[in-house]
Amino acid sequence: MAIISTWSYGLAGILAALLALYLASGWRAGGRSRAMFLAVSLCALWGLLGMTFAITGQAIFFAGGLLADALRFGGWYLFLLVLMKPEAPEGQRSPGRCGWLGAVAVLLFVVGFGSQLLVVSGIDLVIAYMVLPSQRVALFASLAMSVFGLVLIEQLFRKVSPDFRWSIKPLCLGLGGTFLFDLYLYSDALLFNRVDVDAFSIRGFAHAVGLPLVALSAIRSHDWKRRLVMSQRAALQSATLVIVGIYLLFMASAGYYVRLFGGEWGRALQLALLFAAMLVLVALTFSGSMRARLRVQVGKHFFSYRYDYREEWLRFTQTLSSQDGFSGMGRHAVRGLADMVESPGGALWLKDPSGRFFAQAACWNMPVSVATEDHGSALCKFLVDSGWVINLEEYRSLPRRYDGLTLPSWLVEVPNAWLVVPLTTGNELIAFVVLATARARIDVNWEVNDLLKTAGRQAGAFLGQMQGSEALLEVRKFDSFNRMSAFVVHDLKNIVAQLSLMLKNAERHRDNPEFQKDMLMTVENSVERMRQLMLQLREGATPLDGPRGIDLTDAARRIQTAKSGQGRDVELTIEERLVARGHEDRIERVIGHLVQNALEATEEGGRVWLRIARQGTNALVEVGDTGHGMSPEFVRERLFKPFQTTKPTGMGIGAYESFQYVNELGGTLSVDSAVDAGTQVKLLLPLFDAGSGIDAADAPKEPE
Repeated sequence: MAIISTWSYGLAGILAALLALYLASGWRAGGRSRAMFLAVSLCALWGLLGMTFAITGQAIFFAGGLLADALRFGGWYLFLLVLMKPEAPEGQRSPGRCGWLGAVAVLLFVVGFGSQLLVVSGIDLVIAYMVLPSQRVALFASLAMSVFGLVLIEQLFRKVSPDFRWSIKPLCLGLGGTFLFDLYLYSDALLFNRVDVDAFSIRGFAHAVGLPLVALSAIRSHDWKRRLVMSQRAALQSATLVIVGIYLLFMASAGYYVRLFGGEWGRALQLALLFAAMLVLVALTFSGSMRARLRVQVGKHFFSYRYDYREEWLRFTQTLSSQDGFSGMGRHAVRGLADMVESPGGALWLKDPSGRFFAQAACWNMPVSVATEDHGSALCKFLVDSGWVINLEEYRSLPRRYDGLTLPSWLVEVPNAWLVVPLTTGNELIAFVVLATARARIDVNWEVNDLLKTAGRQAGAFLGQMQGSEALLEVRKFDSFNRMSAFVVHDLKNIVAQLSLMLKNAERHRDNPEFQKDMLMTVENSVERMRQLMLQLREGATPLDGPRGIDLTDAARRIQTAKSGQGRDVELTIEERLVARGHEDRIERVIGHLVQNALEATEEGGRVWLRIARQGTNALVEVGDTGHGMSPEFVRERLFKPFQTTKPTGMGIGAYESFQYVNELGGTLSVDSAVDAGTQVKLLLPLFDAGSGIDAADAPKEPE
């Protein structure tokens, strides 16, 4: 065992000495390098004394090692405190305050070093006629020093800025590992009232393993420029950790003496006390009031400002962003404002869409209210004109501060009403929030008022944006409905034109049986088309049935027959009988629209033609004329846009609807036109395989 101790402590001492020599080169770099040099030098002294004792067995080296151990703790405390101390501006002296951490560090060092002196001197401690063995006191002190070392490392790592964690992380790992090993060693010794010889002999190895990590941090940060941000969260967590540690040590000590002096009931009383202590600790941990009081005390006594504005703003923004609809948005806004002042609940009064009054739109841990507030009331005018946060407690005691403000009766009756926070967007009051009395006593000073007013503006902007988004969505729905209605009106116009032509011809041919038969067929077809339009208007723009095979030859002939009644002939050329994919009524409507446009653009003596042919895996429908034509600019910029037309009575819907439908089918529509030279429209539609019911373009090809 002596050989293991020799190598263990010798390795720790030599590595620490080498690191001290490296740090000696940066002695002039600043106080941080000097503090680290001191701590590492004390580690080297402790390791070398432990190695010497293992070799010689002389008690004087053992005593020196105990004292050097306490000094080593003090050296690391000093380095960590210096590393956490705020840096002074350029040309000024660094502030010397270490706060409560420095006071606790000095106290623990004095107690630890003093207890080691008692062990070396062989003197037991006597308190109130009770003898405490010096060895046990030293173990308690060493355990407390190990725990406090972990507290310092935890606070350093939490306070450090993210860009500096890369440099500080090896130091925290190395020192944290050594403190954890000491924590295990001294806890085991106190529990079993003996020191684990094996663990004590390899203690040097444990410290030697951590030294390279400390050296790595020293290399990464030559001057140990501290880039720490003072975080209230870190201070709160550290304070909570210290309070819990003190509480557990006190209850453990109480349990120890209850068992010692309790006789045969000692063990039972000890277990009962420890169980009650843990139950009380859990209850206090989950108590919102206790957390609120602790947060208020930490902000009041450790910081110049009560709030960590970065943390508050990130939390508030995250709360507002976690929305689930407009009602959820209002509830999140209330909760975000309430969390800033430790309020357990609140409610939101939002302006009605009519703008005439405010009504409760969301509540969080507060009763639902049906009360409304007129937008021109004294309360609303005061909130708009002043922008103040109304403190109802202050209003009750000093109403003259609020310039004759009269509160509505419903607000006076709200239980535990405390603050009224205006939510504005621009110069408009969009809502206000009523918060319940805080869990802990909070002084609503200028800082709290400014934070709530600024947060209220942000929440008002969020609510205004949400209202604007909902209004835009509603407008888009109406726009979609109006666009679909325009399509329907366009189709109805064509039906009306067809029926008007039929009535005009009826005056001359009403006694003709063939005309009567054709008239009945036309009326029946018009009724069916209007029924389809009504279904489309009710169900949406998408056809109810899916695409199927459409015989383009039959459709082309029906269009030729229908247009022949207008006194113009349409030249029809069918090179191959083809079946395309689509909806029969819509395909016929698209081709009919193109033919009708060609007829209207062509004067007497001009040509209008319709050609059906195959082009690859698509069906080509070509509609051409020798009419007026269109300019390239009109074709490129206006033809396929809604409500753009060159016809005095046109609506500008047909070309847009045709273009959209052909694209939905996977086809293309191209136009070649020139002014006074005519127009040629080529429509490519996917072919339909009538045998298998699939598109010809998607059908498997035969191997060549």
